[in-house]
Order: sequence, then structure tokens, then C-alpha cells
Amino acid sequence: MTLSTSLAARGPMIGIALAVAAVFMFSISDVVGKVLFEDNPVSVIVALRYAISLAMIFAISFPTVGARLWQTKRTGLVLARGMSLAVCSIAMGYAFRFMPVGETVAIVHIAPFVVVLLAGPLLGENVRPIHWIGASLGFAGVLLIVRPGVGLAPIGVMFAMITAGFSVFFHLFSRVLARTENAIAMLFFTNVVGAVVFILPALFEWQAFAPTTQTVMFIVLLGMSATSGHYFFTLAYRFAPASLLAPMQYVHLVFATIMGWGVFGHLPDVISMLGMMLIICGGVAVALHTQFKRNSPAE
Repeated sequence: MTLSTSLAARGPMIGIALAVAAVFMFSISDVVGKVLFEDNPVSVIVALRYAISLAMIFAISFPTVGARLWQTKRTGLVLARGMSLAVCSIAMGYAFRFMPVGETVAIVHIAPFVVVLLAGPLLGENVRPIHWIGASLGFAGVLLIVRPGVGLAPIGVMFAMITAGFSVFFHLFSRVLARTENAIAMLFFTNVVGAVVFILPALFEWQAFAPTTQTVMFIVLLGMSATSGHYFFTLAYRFAPASLLAPMQYVHLVFATIMGWGVFGHLPDVISMLGMMLIICGGVAVALHTQFKRNSPAE
């Protein structure tokens, strides 16, 4: 068996492993981000996170891809995609300031369901009954998490919902651009947009920023973990189809909840945990159905 044949045979498992590593890094960035956002200006932290990510992407990718790092065919849409993620970043920062990690991540994970439903009328994709069932489970899960009396700060819930809303735009742009654009170039421009957008707000809040050595270390860790997560996912798509990797995104919710409990001592109550399970079950069911249909012989 040649090396290329061996890699092809093990490709899906390599892709899944990379996707799990990606969501693990995202969970680290969630927890570290909450630590930073609670005591520091959000715009400053987000600006520094994007600056670190941009430097990492350039250092890792430029030696191998050269000018292709910034070559795009639909630059306007690529920039719009980056802007949608920039809004997600600032909204997520404020959500973490007021909300526990697990509940925040769970609310944001409603976005993939909305993307699936909108992909029909907007992108011409086939939306099946299983997609509506999955979306219903996801929405029901979010309602259980944000139910009255649970004690979540309304402003935090609002920012989490804003994050979920702009995540929908981000994912829709990603689906459209995946047909023509290089994944590394999209990742590069995502960080360029974020770094540029938050320079001015960060300058206005810079005087309120008094970092300690620990804060600086956490900011570096935030940038490195977020960038590593995106990079691992980019690599994962080289080995496995998106439909196979989609369920791995919901492992993010598990990791984030466990890490949030370990660092902040917050564990969601039983009903909120049930809501999270509904979100996970709905997402995994849709993803597995998509993978099954992809692998089924044509009728």
C-alpha cells in the first residue's frame, strides 16, 4: 500500500481527529476569552486576538502558498464574510462578560440549523423533513436554556443571539465562497478584516487597558487557540467531507461546558443540560442524515 493510498483510506479518521482538535482549541479560546472579557475592554482584547491570529496565519501559510494567501475571486463577498465574523467576535465577547460559557456556546450553536433552513430558498439546496426536525429540536433546546427564571442575564442572552444571527451570515457566505475561493485566503482575509475593524475602537478604550503579565499571556493563548482551531478545521476538510465533520462541531458544546465548569465552577442545571442535549441531538441527526444520503447509491 502506497503512502497516498494509506492516507486516502485513513482520510476520514484524520479529518475527524483534526475537527475534534479544532473544537477543543475553540473551547480553550472560549474559556480564556471569558476570563479576559470580564475585566478588560472587549474591543482591545478582540483587536489583539485578531492581530495575533493574522501574524500566525501569515507566518504559517505564506512560506508555502506565497501570494495565493491574498488572492481571491470574489473579494467583496470575502470581506463581507470577514465583517460578519468580526461582529460575531465583539458580540461574543460581551456575551461572555455576562453569561456562562456553556449556555453562551449552546445558544450560538442554533446558527447551523438556521443555515440549513435558509440554504433551501437562498442557495437552492434541498431541505428535507429531517432538517426541520433537527431545527425544531435545536430551537426547543435554546428555549429550555433561556427559559424565564433560569437566571441568565438578558443582555448576555441578547449578545449571544446577535452572535448566532451573524454566524448565520458567516456560514452562508462560507458555503457560497467555498465553490470558488481558497480556504486559506478566506481565513487570511477574515483576520485582516477583524484586525482593521477593531483598531479604532481599541484605541479609544486603550487607556482603560492595564494588562498584567498574566493578561498578556492569556491574550497570546487566546489568539493561538482561536487560530489553531480555524487552521485545524481548514486541514480537516482536506481529508473528510463537510457532512462527516459537521457532528464534530457539537463536541465543542461538550468541551466548552466541561471547561467552563472546571474554570468557573458553573454547571448548567438539569433542564439547561437537557436543552443542550436537544441541540446536540438535532445537529448530529441532520449531519448523519446528510452523510448517509451522500454515501447511498443513487436510486
